[in-house]
Amino acid sequence: MLRRGLVTWVSRLALALVVVCCCLSLLYTLACSPWSDEAQVLLPRANGPTGKEGFQALLQEREEQHRHYVNSLKKQISQLKEALQERSEQLRSMQDSRERAAGVSPVDLLDGTSEWSHADLQEFFRSQLNRAEVHQGTKLPSEYAVVPFESFTLQKVYQLEMGLTRHPEEKPVRKDRRDELSETIEMALQVLNSPREGSNLLPHKAYSTADFVEGISRTEKDKGTLYELTFRRDQSHEFRRLLFFRPFGPLMKVKNEKVDTAYTLINIIVPLAKRADKFRQFMHNFREVCIRRDGRVHLTVVYFGKDQVSEVKGILENTSKEINFRNFTLIQLNEEFSRGRGLDVGARAWKGNNILLFFCDVDIYFTSDFLNSCRLNAQPGKKVFYPILFSQYNPGLIYGHHDNVPPIEQQLVIKKDTGFWRDFGFGMTCQYRSDFINIGGFDVDIKGWGGEDVHLYRKYLHSNLLVVRAPSRSLFHLWHEKRCEDELPPEQYKMCMQSKAMNEASHSQLGMLFFRHEIEAHLRKQKHRAAGKKA
Repeated sequence: MLRRGLVTWVSRLALALVVVCCCLSLLYTLACSPWSDEAQVLLPRANGPTGKEGFQALLQEREEQHRHYVNSLKKQISQLKEALQERSEQLRSMQDSRERAAGVSPVDLLDGTSEWSHADLQEFFRSQLNRAEVHQGTKLPSEYAVVPFESFTLQKVYQLEMGLTRHPEEKPVRKDRRDELSETIEMALQVLNSPREGSNLLPHKAYSTADFVEGISRTEKDKGTLYELTFRRDQSHEFRRLLFFRPFGPLMKVKNEKVDTAYTLINIIVPLAKRADKFRQFMHNFREVCIRRDGRVHLTVVYFGKDQVSEVKGILENTSKEINFRNFTLIQLNEEFSRGRGLDVGARAWKGNNILLFFCDVDIYFTSDFLNSCRLNAQPGKKVFYPILFSQYNPGLIYGHHDNVPPIEQQLVIKKDTGFWRDFGFGMTCQYRSDFINIGGFDVDIKGWGGEDVHLYRKYLHSNLLVVRAPSRSLFHLWHEKRCEDELPPEQYKMCMQSKAMNEASHSQLGMLFFRHEIEAHLRKQKHRAAGKKA
């Protein structure tokens, strides 16, 4: 009985061990066997898609991330290519500049090293441009500190006379001077004829040297050379103006702008007292130049006193009837003549919009080219134009006798023996009325001759406006006998006498007059010796 119970207990224990082993085997199989697609289907995630759909969503998410990353890399590569191209162009430009500089760089001059730094060179050029009088004027202590401009055409350069042997005009025969101006004009034509920024189309008109009107330039020895060139467009009143600056290195384009002068009216203001005969001569030139050719002027005559005023009125009325000209104003002041007072009254009498003023005298002769220069070189709030006119010598001395004097148009030749650049005169000027009013106008307390123009000129020099001072080949001062009144103060009388001496003849012509007795004595001796030899 005991044996039978033992066998039953052992069999049960064996069965339990078998069951335990089977369970352990099953658990091992489930835990260690690899997952299959079928298993994932059989065991889905709670509250989510099936295993296959989950993998597809994960793949799509990863693909989108890679796509964004690739696009970002492409954008960065494109930016790097543009930066590399810009750097290459800068390097090429710097290398060209270095070759033209003949091995000497501005940076070398500044820091004394032989290394060529592109960043330093660019900074040097930029600092030179900022220091120069390009965009605005610099305050100057006096009129003697002004660096004058030289004007030039394709054939000639017009400059102030600097000594007895220099001529007021010269052909640029020096190779460096000729090459300098030719390079500037060629650069301007290249800019004008290249496609506009943001457009692949060439300009409608191809510019050439025949369209070049005039240029002015000046060199500030510690900064560089400024060039301002004007080209004429298809329309007679439209121009293109380009500004270049050479900071003792390659040319830099500063500005390329369109200038339309079709509607720029010039108010020519003439102060006058007596001198009806000179006014008649002035109006003859005014008719031809201002009315018949230009047609964009207004004439303001400020007359002092009553003597000969009826003759002046008659000249204006006849002009109005004959040519149908109504753009003039006659202002009569019953007071002592004062040039500054007359110009100030004439400028303030204008009641229209801002207008360009030309302060003129009755003995001035100008051409239509000067009116264009007046419009181009004056800009409200930025520039005033102080042209240096060519002053005529006494025709009676130039041509030997008054009977041999040719007509005025034939006398106006810019040569050393016919006249001189009146570089000490500041009376003829072009400026906008707004600038004239803002600067304070003339000193009306100055009476008689001289002084008021220098006072106004100095005020502009002390302002932020750019003063354009350059010889004008189309503005002439006709000779007339100058009388210095005894009533003038000593300083003004001295200025008047100096002007009178300069106004008669050239240095050599005055010398011939001064030594004429010795010359005549020499000729008599030579004649006497020749007669003795014949005897």
